[in-house]
Amino acid sequence: MQRLNNQIYHDYPSYPEKVLQFGEGNFLRGFIDWQFQVLNEKTDFNGSVVVVQPRGNNKIERLNNQDGLFTLYLQGIKEGQLVNQHQVIESISRGINLFTDYPEYIKLAGTEDLRFIVSNTTEAGIMFDPSDQLEDRPQMSFPGKLTAFLYHRFKAFAGNEKRGCIIIPCELIERNGERLREIVLQYASLWNLEDEFIEWVMNANTFCSSLVDRIVPGFPTDSYKEKTEQLGYEDELIVVGEQYHLWVIEGPDWIKNELKVEGTGLNTLIVNDLSPYRIRKVRILNGAHTAMTPVAYLYGLSTVEESVNHEEIGMFIKEMIAEEIIPTLEGSKTELADYADDVMNRFANPYIKHYLMSIALNSISKFQTRNLPALLDYVEKYNTLPKRMVFSLSSLLYFYRGKRGNDVIELQDDPVSLQFFKTNWEKFEQHELTMKELVNKILGEERFWGLDLTSIPNLENTVSINLLNIYKMGVKEALKELFETSI
Repeated sequence: MQRLNNQIYHDYPSYPEKVLQFGEGNFLRGFIDWQFQVLNEKTDFNGSVVVVQPRGNNKIERLNNQDGLFTLYLQGIKEGQLVNQHQVIESISRGINLFTDYPEYIKLAGTEDLRFIVSNTTEAGIMFDPSDQLEDRPQMSFPGKLTAFLYHRFKAFAGNEKRGCIIIPCELIERNGERLREIVLQYASLWNLEDEFIEWVMNANTFCSSLVDRIVPGFPTDSYKEKTEQLGYEDELIVVGEQYHLWVIEGPDWIKNELKVEGTGLNTLIVNDLSPYRIRKVRILNGAHTAMTPVAYLYGLSTVEESVNHEEIGMFIKEMIAEEIIPTLEGSKTELADYADDVMNRFANPYIKHYLMSIALNSISKFQTRNLPALLDYVEKYNTLPKRMVFSLSSLLYFYRGKRGNDVIELQDDPVSLQFFKTNWEKFEQHELTMKELVNKILGEERFWGLDLTSIPNLENTVSINLLNIYKMGVKEALKELFETSI
């Protein structure tokens, strides 16, 4: 059977390269690249996407082997009906491997058509690495790569302010556009770049904060054979996503003239303030994802659908949202409850196999941004701990032990963090640390949480009790213990 490429799928247009995309993963392809295809089909956008990888891997090569083409399945509820539809996405022109084709990256910086830059490098991606240098090929951090690209563009067009870009990061951190711009300016200072470049970054480029919402679990391992037979070709880059989508972009109104989303059917909003959208979505949807993952996985479950349909874990998630997350949010409680019901229905989508281990990537930074604000607000408002959220935190610490029964958990996080957990769990198991001392070390590590969590009244003691119960009895029995006692 032939592989998907332009030899078997050749009746599609070629567009000018208007978008640089940092990230080749499932989410961007099933969300951003799909939207640019819709804009090409329904408006005069007339642009394609060039993809670069924020980290080293072989997906760029696989993307180029398929000439940028991939199949997107959108499955779920649409207008009250179960819908299962698929299409070939043709909005990507090519991928550039920054480790082998860096000159092409520099060349792209000097092209007139380029207008947009988008990214999704996870919450841990928008960070400053002082070891990055302008001369690196490439820089290690995403903001370092972006700063170098913008500098080469500045030089190529001699500072022409009409050649700036609209930069829309999609990472789930608060004020992601503002934070990214701050780090770009940090690099400009570190690298002693011209004042004119700094002025060009500030005046010619528009950094938009944004919020994204679509569940994209990724490659359909379980149904790949069935889908291949249905399609009649092999596609190593199939993406599966839900029907629902929302993209909120905070920026000036004139962006609507360049992203003409109105009338396209896209649920894409260009607004003056995305804060209400962000807080609701991050705390309820993303927060529930992150909080459920260690609890459900250690319980023995594998997917989100399994988790929300499980009698005990499903109730744990639902009650955590209703009793511990929604009370921390402003706005209509009825609207928030309706949104939470929609989220639970989306989690239960029978078409979506969203594996807990795919959500578990960089779980520590995710808990900090998605769950910790709700935990802190709950403590401030009620002067007590949210027991389910704290149990999730306890389970997360056990998850980073790296074992589920006799099975090894393939943890995915930065090497320094993984080594920290490995070292301290080994010390505990060699009786060099008590459980309370272990918890004290982890909760007191401010680089994980942004603050010393041991300062929160009773948190250290409660996590120690939960964690010891999980260690001795497992999550299932520890959950029973949780609701038989009071925090």
